[in-house]
Amino acid sequence: MMAASPTSAGGHTAPGLSVRKSEEIADLIDLFSKMQYRAKEATPRVEAIEKRCLELFARDYKYSIIDNSNGEVCGHYPRQIVFLEYQCTDVEKDRFESTVRIGKLQDLVNRSKLARCRGRFVCPVILYNGKHICRSSTLAGWGELYGRTGYNYIFSGGTDDAESEEVLEDDSVVSNGDSQLFDKVRGLDIKLLRYLSVRYICDLMVENKKVKFGLNVTSSEKADKVQRYADFTLLSVPYPGCEFFKDYKDRDYTAEGLVFNWNQDYVDAPLTIPTCFTPNLNIDWTRYQSWDLVEQTQNYLKLLLHIINRDDESGLLVHCISGWDRTPLFVSLLRLSLWADGAVHASLEPAEILYLTIAYDWFLFGHMLPDRLSKGEEIFFFCFNFLKHIVSEKFSAVKKQRRKNSHIKDGDFTVEDLCQLKPRDRGSVTSLSSDFSLIAEESGGASSLTNDGVDLFSTLPQASSWRKGPTSSPQMVVCNKQHPLDEHLSHPLSEARSSSSSSSNQSEHAATRSGSSPLAVPGRRCPFPSERQARLEAVREVFLAAYSSTVGLKSSAPSPSGAISGLLEQFARGVGLRGTNAIV
Repeated sequence: MMAASPTSAGGHTAPGLSVRKSEEIADLIDLFSKMQYRAKEATPRVEAIEKRCLELFARDYKYSIIDNSNGEVCGHYPRQIVFLEYQCTDVEKDRFESTVRIGKLQDLVNRSKLARCRGRFVCPVILYNGKHICRSSTLAGWGELYGRTGYNYIFSGGTDDAESEEVLEDDSVVSNGDSQLFDKVRGLDIKLLRYLSVRYICDLMVENKKVKFGLNVTSSEKADKVQRYADFTLLSVPYPGCEFFKDYKDRDYTAEGLVFNWNQDYVDAPLTIPTCFTPNLNIDWTRYQSWDLVEQTQNYLKLLLHIINRDDESGLLVHCISGWDRTPLFVSLLRLSLWADGAVHASLEPAEILYLTIAYDWFLFGHMLPDRLSKGEEIFFFCFNFLKHIVSEKFSAVKKQRRKNSHIKDGDFTVEDLCQLKPRDRGSVTSLSSDFSLIAEESGGASSLTNDGVDLFSTLPQASSWRKGPTSSPQMVVCNKQHPLDEHLSHPLSEARSSSSSSSNQSEHAATRSGSSPLAVPGRRCPFPSERQARLEAVREVFLAAYSSTVGLKSSAPSPSGAISGLLEQFARGVGLRGTNAIV
């Protein structure tokens, strides 16, 4: 059931109420920018945020609580972890009522937490068509299993912010060798995944194992030597870590043309996708190392949406290393994209869904915004500014259902179809302020994303049944690191590529294709924007206004016209907030 569009919803909302909701988000971001959430250090303001999240979940879902009082299960997870059972409507309850018993789930969580880095266990966060979309960190290595306190000291560079806890349940486990220890701990992790009906695991790490000071400090499902996770469908979709977003900030928050340097020594995880996911997406996965940050994020989001729309009842796990940077980025984009289609949180208004995803997906799950801001790693800002790049119906999870229910013949065009005859994924190609336009338009090399005729969610052949015993690996598309010469020959923008690189991750800056300001309102080439576009634009506007009035943007090379600060001020005035932090 579709919720009211932001336009119509806004028409029934008193101006004062709208301003209060915007101020509520500004207060949330202000607190978030000053502290990292820790479950054992709850303050009255944090308790109010937790209560507000529960209220917003309760609007559309019947839920139970996984108890994490004082961070006893995980110190960087919410104290009250929400397990969504079913949507409140009777129809959805009959179709998708949960078979999970909360008592058994709590027990599996308590027993399996040691399997994953920092104890960040597999946690369900979104319920879509009866399927659980989950998040976690990657698998823990031997160092953490033998003592999490010492491990955290190494991993965090000398900051021990984790609770001391007994890692091993009994001494006999150690004497029986590492293999039996991993069998036991990872076996419990697998039991939790199966209990939540998770089959698909998307690993965002660019490494097979995280190495620090010459030691393997974490592992991953794809690197498990005895293939304990062979029954699951593993997807290696390497995505740059938070350090890369320092380059995003340094380029005045422009993601177009920002290409990660895949030739760095520590990058050893190839892109690996089962061939059953590759038809009908119209994406050339072999070129993933030439994608800029916009195209890469778009394609990965398309893949995730494609997975959760398969004709089975299997859930999805998304994780990176610690599960608090790249993981919330994609969890948040999934939640907002599905909300824009009316598929989840159908009763929430734009300001409410924005509050929920910031508070729950980012803040209460431990994203270290103060640290990231101090380093200029603006992955949090990127997430919500990126909404302008997914307004197209090509990202809609209910596209097939809409067309099926339509009375228009397959051969006819709708207004939406006519409006999509020209690509609009990257927003406006005309800057709101030409003085701030720093990058020239690249006319050649249209990407595969500009083909508006793609039916993203066409029915695919059903995969073979999931057996409990060992299974052969499905056919995979494996794209390895390119040879520098091959990359030079295959990259359409190689001649225009910048020779400069970041000291932190040596990113490569390709000539960008869009000269628009990073804050430009997405271009409306159609006079009748879709409901999805209107909803996502409304969320983005509220975010930019709140971010302006609290954190602000810090430009490395201020525009003479002050274009970014002017745009942020414009957004702030539009929702009743006034920007106080201009670009400096």
